[in-house]
Amino acid sequence: MGAAIGRSLWRRSGLVTFLLLLPPMLWLGVVYTGSLFALLAQSLFALDEFSGVILYEPTLSTWRQFLSEPSNLDIVLRTLVMAACVTIACAVVAFPIAYLMARYAQGRWKALLYVLVMLPLWSSYLVKVYAWKLILAKEGAITWIFGQMGLPWLLDGILAIPLIGGPSLSVSYLGMFLVFTYLWVPFMILPVEAALERVPRRLLEASGDLGAPPGMTFRKIILPLAFPGVVAGSIFTFSLTMGDYILPYVIGSSRLFIGQVVYLQQGTAGNVPLAAAFSVVPIVVMAIYLAVARRLGAFDAL
Repeated sequence: MGAAIGRSLWRRSGLVTFLLLLPPMLWLGVVYTGSLFALLAQSLFALDEFSGVILYEPTLSTWRQFLSEPSNLDIVLRTLVMAACVTIACAVVAFPIAYLMARYAQGRWKALLYVLVMLPLWSSYLVKVYAWKLILAKEGAITWIFGQMGLPWLLDGILAIPLIGGPSLSVSYLGMFLVFTYLWVPFMILPVEAALERVPRRLLEASGDLGAPPGMTFRKIILPLAFPGVVAGSIFTFSLTMGDYILPYVIGSSRLFIGQVVYLQQGTAGNVPLAAAFSVVPIVVMAIYLAVARRLGAFDAL
């Protein structure tokens, strides 16, 4: 019986492929996509302000509330700006490391660099965040280093800058930016390194033979060919920053980000429709971002 079934399936390779893909497709279609549609449906309901009960009747009042309050749009803009700044910083930090790994490191040194890049991902997210809070505190290591260098005035000047500064680095946008960059930079290094590995060496050699200086070779050959890897890494850094709500609670000012608002509205306030409306924003932004990334060939570097 089993042999007969095996022979039958062997003759029908399309059926075998369908059966293999059925469980993950059901998971993706029912659980994942279904939950996204349920989230969108929740944003079309409203909260009765008098009774605090959700009215399960289709309405756009929640979206009108979301779009009419300037504070909500400020939260969205603040989150997007932080995500964009972290993504750019991760790209700047990651590119030299990825280039070193792809072009110069060999054997054990390359394996060591891979371990060093992945090592921060092996520790707990919360441990890293609270460790950075201690490092960035007014009595922390960074303040001590500036003091030992005789540059406390420089740190005070940086903290005095409007918007990015604060009483200390641990309660400032600058500190939040530094920790976000530290947390997500491995997710940028690996796709960029993979893209650089695929850059043919003969192109670099041909560029040198034709008399192009190193800067021109980098601008005309290396950067364009590695750019899909940068875009692929930015998918991770941008989305992870945009959806994080723990780090802004631990490090940063009292101004809210999208993740914090979703947590507060569905928890403390009990306004699930408004929380769903805020949750739709990152989904829409990332859908547009992924469409652009696909046109740029970013998925080839994943």
